[in-house]
Amino acid sequence: MNKIANRTVICDVLMKKAEHDQDIVVLTSDSRGSASLAPFANAYPKQIVEVGIAEQNLVGIASGLAAVGKKPYVASPACFLTMRSIEQVKVDVAYSHTNVKLIGISAGVSYGALGMSHHSLQDIAVMSAIPNMRIVVPADRFETEKMMNLLVEDDEPCYIRVGRNPVEDIHENLDFDFEIGKGITLKEGNDGAFIATGEMVKKALDAAYLLEEEEIHVRVLNIHTIKPLDEEIIIKAALETKAIITMEEHSGVNGFGTMVSKVVAEHAPCFVKVMALPDSSLITGNSQQVFDYYGLNAVGAAEQMKKLLVKKHA
Repeated sequence: MNKIANRTVICDVLMKKAEHDQDIVVLTSDSRGSASLAPFANAYPKQIVEVGIAEQNLVGIASGLAAVGKKPYVASPACFLTMRSIEQVKVDVAYSHTNVKLIGISAGVSYGALGMSHHSLQDIAVMSAIPNMRIVVPADRFETEKMMNLLVEDDEPCYIRVGRNPVEDIHENLDFDFEIGKGITLKEGNDGAFIATGEMVKKALDAAYLLEEEEIHVRVLNIHTIKPLDEEIIIKAALETKAIITMEEHSGVNGFGTMVSKVVAEHAPCFVKVMALPDSSLITGNSQQVFDYYGLNAVGAAEQMKKLLVKKHA
């Protein structure tokens, strides 16, 4: 199965679009290599701004460029972009409604071995609390391509959250419907439901197929847009399965699982288990080692679903 990093796809799309649109500008914080944007810089040296390690300036400059008609794409490690420059994101981008696309690279525990300072486990919680800020988290290269092609055509602020490492394909090709704000049902099933986002979608799908071997039929929902959240697809799963596990590469405090739980509690109460990273300083190691240590993998998800289904029928 092919494995391509979503950040590479972002660069590819921006290069294709920039060929015909000189208003597209990329801004980086000494991060063109980390963001896989060196090819863009080489091809369009007049359409890239290197700010250096100054994330507040990075967002402020991007907002200024947007105000004069440019289409800025800011690429910086998610841990720094969403923590160091959050006031500029809130005021200069979201409140001012500027056409700035914020690309948080190496999100979650992509920089796992570098420790807590480089983990980005609060960005969904913080960004989702800012009015006018959309949040998208693509699961594979095909979703990333479709997402970028749509975002290039609109003029609304957006936070794009991607990991560092290559990811396996969820889709076989580009032949699927993709709409910002609308989740995708990847697998049907009425015993329970995995509702996942980003790189956790593949783990949820693998867990569902492990359960299928035991004749436990679990639905898998891919929520690539965290804000605006597709409440309809979540409510439908809650009504039809009555047992939900959410999966995210983020803290379990006020993240994606919290948002799903709120929707379920208000519209169709059922058992919900939030699978996320703990509210503590994590171990260090590569991302898969971190996931495995905390049980955030296919085997762990399958076991949690079986426990939840037992509780449901107790």
